[in-house]
Amino acid sequence: MAVALNRLNARQVQTIKAPGRHADGGGLYLVVDKSGARRWLFLFRWKADRSQPGTGKLREMGLGSVRDVPLAKAREDAIRAREMVAAGRDPIAAKRLAQERSNAPTFGDVAEAHIAVMAPAWRNHKHVEQWRMTLSVERGEDGAFLDSGYCRKIRSKPVADVTTEDVLGILTPIWAEKNETASRLRGRIEAVLDGAKAKGLRAGENPARWKGHLALTLPKRQKLQRGHHAALPYTDVPAFLKRLHLVRGMSSFALEFAILTAARSGEVRGARWTEMDLASKLWTVPAVRMKAGREHRVPLAPRAVEILRALEQIQRGPDDIVFPGQKRGAALSDMSLTALLRRLKVDATVHGFRSSFRDWAGDHTTFPREVAEAALAHAVGDATEAAYRRSDALEKRRALMESWGAFLSEAPAGKTASTERCD
Repeated sequence: MAVALNRLNARQVQTIKAPGRHADGGGLYLVVDKSGARRWLFLFRWKADRSQPGTGKLREMGLGSVRDVPLAKAREDAIRAREMVAAGRDPIAAKRLAQERSNAPTFGDVAEAHIAVMAPAWRNHKHVEQWRMTLSVERGEDGAFLDSGYCRKIRSKPVADVTTEDVLGILTPIWAEKNETASRLRGRIEAVLDGAKAKGLRAGENPARWKGHLALTLPKRQKLQRGHHAALPYTDVPAFLKRLHLVRGMSSFALEFAILTAARSGEVRGARWTEMDLASKLWTVPAVRMKAGREHRVPLAPRAVEILRALEQIQRGPDDIVFPGQKRGAALSDMSLTALLRRLKVDATVHGFRSSFRDWAGDHTTFPREVAEAALAHAVGDATEAAYRRSDALEKRRALMESWGAFLSEAPAGKTASTERCD
């Protein structure tokens, strides 16, 4: 005899007042308590050993309150539970496991915690950002995870469930063209998963391990590959800045300041007011924030000073971030500038504008190579030459940066580099 299903309707679910169980069919019941509260209940018979005789013990499985679970959803949940029972699976145990998995630390959670612990031992802030970006734990100005990075597909996956297939799915698409990046990424994933195992969050072999594992499925690592950051031709940068001036926001200010100073993104986004001397038109980046670990002085062109004067009106304290994000006390994220370039449909990276500057200095001016390289905070010559070259050519670089600023504004400078040679 067929079991009658769907006995209740939506109105009855809301209006039945008699306390007790009211059958909808197939083991699904509407339970009305004496207090008037309404909830769903699924009844089924279960025995752990199906080879034993008998129908098994009657068990109850709660499906939630009527307020949170409508009739249609309750019926869907009951259907899934009946299918599990028919297949010999305990729906209560399955529900408990699903809840445990939903509360389990994800790869993103563990990766972020690993970075937070290890960051103090790493050499600079840029290194930290590279880990965060590639492992997909980079957060936007609102604190939410950004949909970026190579590991975004496993960011929300329980760390205990990350498999070799997951790791290969991340590495294979970039292994040939970006072998150096892929190799570093593999090592980072391995470190995160090793840390998770040490904390008891996962068991078994590390799916990102190279020797005796991924080495059997991926080609041997190639020699070091050095990619080039996408850059605009320097002749196109003034027009781009005109477009950038139409965009309001802290990201726009930070990007323009980075272009004007030919500085790295992390140096700009981490800048604090204590580093700025507007009277002397000078920005001093401390060694701890520089890639080379040496203090770097940056002469500021008039437009760069103008940007700082505008932002000075909203500073909260002398040690505050110059280009703050939306979260109080936090700097702009690296992706905020990248996202701005994407919105403007510019085929270039933030770092690429340093290449634009270098090409301009080499092709459009007569400034010595050493001055242009010093402006980029690049080391010039061997250790012996560096020991004798104690000056950072500040005044020569000031003329260079002022000429760069004038070129970007397409306004004539008082003395352009193309007419004055700085030896």
